[in-house]
Amino acid sequence: MNSISLSTELSELLNGNNVYTQLSVPRLVEKILARKEGILTSTGAVQAETGKYTGRSPKDKFIVEEPSVKDKIDWGSVNQPISVEVFDKLYHKVIQYLENQNELFVFKGFAGADKKSRLPIQVVNEYAWHNLFAHQLFIRPSEEELADHKAQFTILSAPNFKADPQVDGTKSETFIIVSFERRIILIGGTEYAGEMKKSIFSIMNYLLPEAGILPMHCSANVGPEGDVALFFGLSGTGKTTLSADPNRKLIGDDEHGWSANGVFNIEGGCYAKCIGLTREKEPQIYDAITFGSVLENVMVNPDTHEAMYDDNTLTENTRAAYPIQSIENIVEPSVAGHPQTIVFLTADAFGVLPPISKLTKEQAMYHFLSGYTSKLAGTERGVTSPEATFSTCFGAPFLPLPATVYAEMLGKKIDEYGVDVFLVNTGWTGGEYGVGSRMKLSYTRAMVQAALEGELHHAETVKDEIFGLNIPLHVPGVPDEVLLPNKTWASQDEYIIKAKELSEKFQLNFQKFKNVDKEIVELGGPKKL
Repeated sequence: MNSISLSTELSELLNGNNVYTQLSVPRLVEKILARKEGILTSTGAVQAETGKYTGRSPKDKFIVEEPSVKDKIDWGSVNQPISVEVFDKLYHKVIQYLENQNELFVFKGFAGADKKSRLPIQVVNEYAWHNLFAHQLFIRPSEEELADHKAQFTILSAPNFKADPQVDGTKSETFIIVSFERRIILIGGTEYAGEMKKSIFSIMNYLLPEAGILPMHCSANVGPEGDVALFFGLSGTGKTTLSADPNRKLIGDDEHGWSANGVFNIEGGCYAKCIGLTREKEPQIYDAITFGSVLENVMVNPDTHEAMYDDNTLTENTRAAYPIQSIENIVEPSVAGHPQTIVFLTADAFGVLPPISKLTKEQAMYHFLSGYTSKLAGTERGVTSPEATFSTCFGAPFLPLPATVYAEMLGKKIDEYGVDVFLVNTGWTGGEYGVGSRMKLSYTRAMVQAALEGELHHAETVKDEIFGLNIPLHVPGVPDEVLLPNKTWASQDEYIIKAKELSEKFQLNFQKFKNVDKEIVELGGPKKL
């Protein structure tokens, strides 16, 4: 089956009598309720459940091994190859399956707020609520843009089509398959809406570097003087909390590109975790969940239809999807200038990393490649003590290219634009998890504010003996003794033991990067003990 016959099949599918294209939010909500896909909450949000899969299925994600990408992809456990033949047969089956549905829903829009580099996409959904999700998460076109819209990538989402691994060449009933040559993403066997969002991000992580643009898994905001800041960090490090600053406007909360023109949001919405959500803790997110928002796997009071954000009956990974316009303090369109400050966030449960340190370019590249934080005891079954976890470039599951491609681009941009980079530890101080205490949020906010306002640009620093990090000796609003982690421990011997333990974990993890410049290893990471 060649690409021409594939595109003909797709065209025939999109022109079928069962297809609803670009339905408004109210119309989609009507369809969702009529089809009994979800219910309305007391705020007008749609609540839907995803059944068996309440998160991504990384083991079921594949990239088609096609001639034009074969030598570029970083093949392995993240980017698993699948043959053209397997893809083509499965594509044909999915098309036939969708053709036989009573109703299909199509959204046309964009990924990338910078009009010079945005990707026109279309999303074909079996479920109306998935189409509402796509409408809220991706960038919505104007009427003029819609008239000229020609999709360069298509998602075909068929949650109820389950693959037969013996026949279809998959690992399970679930599959997420990207074909870069055919410009198709096949998703089946899972109702988890986040697969659509992250598939497009993975594609942008492949396409943008070819255009000289660095794709980034980070949040971004801009100050009143136009100063842009980026926040990188894995789950639990405080990325959302610290980037939601009432004195700064949000560019975006999760996915960005950095081009020769500056920073732009890849998305048109937010996909926020909402377990334990309260107005007091996260007022922006709480108030954004209104009519047309999607609540995924959030339990709802059967009588009042109020969302029960503390209830993890279905999953800890409860989510809210809403357009970025639901947040008041934003930049529109979601574009801004070049960053002046980059913040890497980590929640170090070993209690040995400084609460803030200023990084050299080599250190920035080292810690970007490392993407370190801690899993805490009790958060996962079998985790009885803090575990170091590393996610390359703070987004390992979404990187089709070798990690060094992204790190080298970051290093060049740090040099070109004179960016200040900081490593901020929002984790433990005075001892490891269970002994010490979590860093006070007020202190972390004061440190981040000082970094963003340039107060640490020429600050007096002292070098950490084990990690080589430059630690400011004074930060406004933070007691000096808090800044030096060894000074907060009761036992210096215990501190050194833990610091060496974490240092060794960094070095062991970094061995997987075979083609990294020696300077990054020698000047960027902890010293070998």
